[in-house]
Formats: sequence, structure tokens, C-alpha cells
Amino acid sequence: MKFYKYQGTGNDFVMIDNRDLLFPKYDTAFVASICHRRFGVGADGLILLENDPNYDFRMVYYNADGAQSTMCGNGGRCVVAFARKLGVIDRETHFVAVDGAHHASITAEGEVRLQMQNVAEVSVFPDYVFLNTGSPHHVQWVKDVEAVDVKAEGAALRYGSLYADKGGSNINFVSVADEGFKVRTYERGVEDETYSCGTGATAVALALFQTQRTDQKELTLHTRGGNLKVSFERVGEGYANVWLSGPATFVFEGDF
Repeated sequence: MKFYKYQGTGNDFVMIDNRDLLFPKYDTAFVASICHRRFGVGADGLILLENDPNYDFRMVYYNADGAQSTMCGNGGRCVVAFARKLGVIDRETHFVAVDGAHHASITAEGEVRLQMQNVAEVSVFPDYVFLNTGSPHHVQWVKDVEAVDVKAEGAALRYGSLYADKGGSNINFVSVADEGFKVRTYERGVEDETYSCGTGATAVALALFQTQRTDQKELTLHTRGGNLKVSFERVGEGYANVWLSGPATFVFEGDF
């Protein structure tokens, strides 16, 4: 089976062209074995590119644990770059994922701009914010994000009473830095910190605006794997025209 490896600001994915529908989509153990960093290719997730009669292609996303999951922003950007490499698209695309349709564009340098879903509701609490940007996200304010034990504290929140009956949540830790805002994310399904998270960066940008920590509607967020840009419009009580931008880079290809 041929595979391709992509990364978007350090969030890495195995990409497979499944337009022939030969991949065993419901074999979660097989998917997890491919994503395993010791015995497989190694990745935060696996993405299948498939045909769809109404769109340029369909994105099917799996977490590293082998389970199909909610939307992945960096994965969405990487699958756009993959679709271009396969000749499925040129510079613009309209594709569908688990959370619905997405528009995207890619530059010659590999920068992908992906339209995210509208967000109708943002729940604000004294120490954190919760919202869904295609995936559920808890945004936790901290003094110094570099001092946080992301795996331990993220797991405690992800499996804690806040989300025990909701299937868990991704957990983002945010602090102010000289250059703006720093973000570190614990991702469910990976069950560890990832170098960046696209839906997480989107959630953080909206949470910052919602809580008046910024008045900017276009933000650059600093993650361990690089910078992601998020822009949006405030519409009523929610947000629309939400875009996530950043690099999507081909790493290598091989046979599994």
C-alpha cells in the first residue's frame, strides 16, 4: 500500500489515495498500527482521499488511535496539498469532510488557506472557554504556557468531570507572549501533546476575541510547530467566514 507523509506546522499525517476504495476503512487496529511511531509510519492521524460525486474529493480522517474522528484543521490543509500533488485539484478546491463542505486554496509555495465551519456558540467560564470549531475545544488561560505539563494537565481535563459525558475534549493552553499568543494543545485520540492543532488554533482565536483579550479579527498564533493564521467575522452572537492558514508540507512517500 502506497502512502504519503505530510505535516502542517508539525502536526503530521499519513495520506492515502483511496479513490479505488481498497483501504480497510473499519479496521481500527490497522489504522493505529500505521500511525504508531515505533512499529508503523508514525503520525498524529491518517487521512483517506476519496471520490465524491458532488465535490472535488472527500476527506476521511482518523486519529492516531485508529478511530474515525471529528474535523482536523491541519489535516484538512494537508489533504488539499495532497490532492494537488495527485492532480485532483489545481489551486482552488471545494471538498467535503465529516463536518461538511470546505473551500480552500493553495499557493505555489504550499501555503493552504482553509475555510472552517461557522461557530454559532462560544461558552465562556471564569478560567476557560469551550466551543466547537469542527472538533470540541477547551481553551484554558495560563500564565506561562511553557511551564505547563500539557500531557498530564490536558489528560486530567480531557477525562475529567467537565467532559466525561461528552466523549472528551481537546485541551488548549494559551498565554501571552512578546510576539502575541502562544498555544499548546493536548489532542484526544492522540492522547498527547501535538506540535500544533488547526481546529485548536481556530478555537483559541475566537476565544481570545470573545473574551476581549484581543480586538483583532486576524491573528497569528504561535505553536510548537510554527505559526498559524486565523481570520474571521463576528456575525450576531457567533462567527462566520472563518479561515485557517499555514504551510502544508510533503515529507516523504513509501510503501507500507
